[in-house]
Order: sequence, then structure tokens, then C-alpha cells
Amino acid sequence: MSDLYERVVSQQDALKKLIAKLPGFKGYFIRTDRRSADKLLREAIADKFQVQWQRLSSIQRDLISAGNLDVLDDIEIGAIRLRQFIDRVKTAAYGYGGFFDAIKIKEDELEKIYQYDLTLMEMADEIAAAIDNLEASIGSDGFPAAVRNVNQKAQDCLDAFNLRSELFKFGQES
Repeated sequence: MSDLYERVVSQQDALKKLIAKLPGFKGYFIRTDRRSADKLLREAIADKFQVQWQRLSSIQRDLISAGNLDVLDDIEIGAIRLRQFIDRVKTAAYGYGGFFDAIKIKEDELEKIYQYDLTLMEMADEIAAAIDNLEASIGSDGFPAAVRNVNQKAQDCLDAFNLRSELFKFGQES
């Protein structure tokens, strides 16, 4: 996560760097840069999960075409959870600035938020593997377990995002 923040900071133009050296402005720019980094990160997370949601939707369409309508409701649970997760990631208020003026977030708390962000990125790989397994198990005895796994992984994503949101509300894990 700090690499993303560094990327945003390194892209500042000369005027912004000069103004950042003026008393009182540096904190403003740091908060703005963190907000920009947070936005970029959450867009990247949402994009990774959007690809997986599209894959899951494609599997659903293939099952419909093959006449396997009896399993669609079970798969839809995972698709809805995944869509909810993507929407929450995309629409949550951007952090690290403004909001924290009243709740001074500490560096160790910020590190926890970064850890949640990293976890969310890693969860995209987990959901991809679960969808791979689902796709491979179509028509086999393992299909119901693969559906349950996708649904659980999608729920895990929602739960992880909710925990991250709690850090923003309270500045600590609850």
C-alpha cells in the first residue's frame, strides 16, 4: 500500500512540491495525497473483483444455456455478495483526509487499514481460485461444495470490508 501512496506523491508537480514546503500546507497535501491513493487503491480492488463477478455471471449464463436452472439460485447468492462488495468498495467515502481531522488516526491504526487493503487485494485471488474450481466442477459431485465455497469467499470479502470500515469509524478493531 505504501508503494501506491509513494506513486501519488512522486507525481506531484513542482508548484505543489513548493507549496507543500510552506507552513500549514504540508498537512493538507499529505491528506489530499492519501485520499488520492485510497481512491486509486479502491478502484484497483473493485476492478479485480469486477473481473471475477463477470466470470461468475458468465458461468451462470452458460448454465442457463445448458438448461441447469436448478443451481442458479445457489450461485446467485455468491454473485449478489460479490456485487455488494464491489459496490461498497467503489462507493465508500475516501479516507485519510477530512474525515480524520476530527478523529486523528494514528500511524499504527493507518497500518491496520493498509493491512486490510492488502488482504482485500489478496482475496481477489482467493475468489478467482474458487470460481476456477466452480467452473471445473460443473456436472460433478463436487459442484455443490464449489458453489458453497464461492458463496463463502464472497461473504468473507464483505466481512473483511466491514471490518476495514469499522477502523474508519472507531480507529480500532471492534
